[in-house]
Amino acid sequence: MSEDYENMTVAQLKELLKEADLPVSGKKADLIARLAESSAAEEVETSDSGEDDWDDDGDWDDEVVEGHVAKQKPVLDDDTKAALALRAEQKKKTPSFRRTEWFRYKRLSRSGWRAPHGMDSKQRRNYKYRSALVRVGHGKVAAARGLHPSGFREVMVQNTTDLEIIDPETEAARIGRSVGGRKREQIYSRADELGIRVLNRRRDI
Repeated sequence: MSEDYENMTVAQLKELLKEADLPVSGKKADLIARLAESSAAEEVETSDSGEDDWDDDGDWDDEVVEGHVAKQKPVLDDDTKAALALRAEQKKKTPSFRRTEWFRYKRLSRSGWRAPHGMDSKQRRNYKYRSALVRVGHGKVAAARGLHPSGFREVMVQNTTDLEIIDPETEAARIGRSVGGRKREQIYSRADELGIRVLNRRRDI
């Protein structure tokens, strides 16, 4: 059975650990050892109970979706979890910041925020019927600044070598938009082996 675990990716091993309610932290060798110990304990319990072995006809995993990759969860302390929850609550109360005259020109409605500078600008003068201005008071909790909503800190990746410096417990990869499809496949495969989550993974590859 340990040989079967060796052929699996870290993501697949963690999925098995989650199903068995076991910890998913650590390197691949630790995950394999944890699964092997669990399997050995189950075999001992089965032999002690005197029950017949279950006849595995190979049909039990027919419904497994091909290409599914489990989403890794970050290892966070209580303070960071509280900061992320507070930021999520603050975000619900934050207004949407729109450019001046965004309702008049379609190209302005698609663009990001720009501060108004006109002397007679109603938005700059803070007229109530205009959209809100970006202010210091709209800032979020500092402890969660720069973190992805999942809790990971994002690391930009351009090739498989960039994955080697990522800590899979606290950091996640974001592939650059200039990376081609063939190199993306290589990055996906290497990330699965290292147990690293890719935030902008394309499901069609």
